[in-house]
Amino acid sequence: MGKVFICDHPLIQHKLTFIRDENTNTKDFRELVDEVATLMAYEITRDIPLEKTTVKTPVTTAECQVISGRMLGLIPILRAGLGMVDGVLKLIPAAKVGHIGLYRDPETLLPVEYYVKLPTDVTERELIVIDPMLATGGSAIAAIEVLKKRNCTQIKLMCLIAAPEGIHAVQQAHPDVDIYVAAIDSHLNDHGYIVPGLGDAGDRLFGTK
Repeated sequence: MGKVFICDHPLIQHKLTFIRDENTNTKDFRELVDEVATLMAYEITRDIPLEKTTVKTPVTTAECQVISGRMLGLIPILRAGLGMVDGVLKLIPAAKVGHIGLYRDPETLLPVEYYVKLPTDVTERELIVIDPMLATGGSAIAAIEVLKKRNCTQIKLMCLIAAPEGIHAVQQAHPDVDIYVAAIDSHLNDHGYIVPGLGDAGDRLFGTK
């Protein structure tokens, strides 16, 4: 079963408080989400392997370490996932970015794929699927399935806030995928919103209703 990691660094939790606040305006909300994504990127890349190298310092030579050729890919789920991508790229500027667009069928309520654009070498990369909210888990499950159908095997999921129901659903559908979140909230309400949550992340990021 995939593991769940709660990124509980004090800076993340502090900023998450203001992300939740309904009085936070669009500009500040966007900046806070970007900052938390950067901080979470430290945790999600903690297990990247290193290899030894030698550099010449102004004083002598030094045995140091560099990342061991690991190629990363960021896969935001449109549209809210876009709000976290730049924050991660600040730490990992060499990562390639793909996009997965999904919408919910009004009759079946199931996610439907409408846009997929991935790096040509996506199967060789460790992928981080990005979506601020993990509510029912439907979008995340579908996005991961899109990647697996294209023979991707190294996948992690990164979210700001998750409901227990969403975590359980992803773990059942994709037990090989680790989940990284800043907080696990209480539950989903009757409309599928996370409680206490932060509302609709896409609307708050882009100033729409």
